[in-house]
Amino acid sequence: MSQAQAPLRTLRIGCEFNHVAQSAVPASFLVRPAVDTAVLRELWTTDPVIETARYTDLYGNEIRRVMLPPGQSLVSYYAVVEVPDELDAADASAPVNSPEDLPDDTLVFTLPSRYCQSDMLSGSAWNLFGDHDRNYTMVAAIQDWVWNHLEYRTGSTGSFWTAKDSFESGYGVCRDFAHLMVTLCRAMNVPARYCSGYLPDMDVPVLPTPMDFHAWVEVYLGDRWWTFDPRHNARRKGHVPIGRGRDATDLAMVTTWGSPWLRRLTVWADEDEVDQWPPADTSFEARNPFED
Repeated sequence: MSQAQAPLRTLRIGCEFNHVAQSAVPASFLVRPAVDTAVLRELWTTDPVIETARYTDLYGNEIRRVMLPPGQSLVSYYAVVEVPDELDAADASAPVNSPEDLPDDTLVFTLPSRYCQSDMLSGSAWNLFGDHDRNYTMVAAIQDWVWNHLEYRTGSTGSFWTAKDSFESGYGVCRDFAHLMVTLCRAMNVPARYCSGYLPDMDVPVLPTPMDFHAWVEVYLGDRWWTFDPRHNARRKGHVPIGRGRDATDLAMVTTWGSPWLRRLTVWADEDEVDQWPPADTSFEARNPFED
């Protein structure tokens, strides 16, 4: 008998990037949910109208390329998606695989990367977790340690900040929690990849801070990838992945080959059913909160 499917819940997600540029600037955007997300309807839009091109990167993430015009521009993505009404899956018995038994496409996620210097933290990782049973519970212990070791400080780090910096300083933002957990898992020869996406406050207290993109971790155990969220140290509902990669190097939400000013970034991830979604009017004038 097949296992019953979890009931589904509907989310609105989306983002708006308002740039100001002195001259035309090439840019790329990584904001559409990953292919394993159930997207019911969606809309890409720009104001002024800009031609866009689409390609898939090395990790299967969908990228949109545009040329931002001089002056003000608004690049927006809106979608309605379905997510299971259940917590992230867990299985305490899921085993850590021996390196020789790992699938080929997981091996890259055992190696050091720009922000995840697992080679530099290998000794510390084995001292901390080397005595654990090599299964899901060890990875959960790594997540718990990261959550207790790091203090969340909004805006405290930047593109220069690595997992080693977080390990030594004891603070960071959500991407730093993810980077440090990825690093410690890789140091233990456990494939781990960095994930970014949307995370609504489903069945948990709503955070007082504005909604933003979120970063978490996927770890390969047994025969599948499992979701871990070291920023919250809890299984959550509603993770909507946008991209997966080695670390934040692979998953910038916007990349510009120039220096436009990002005047405003707005992100939505909630169950609001009051407003029409996607919005009926997606023009810059209608979506500009700085104008009455």
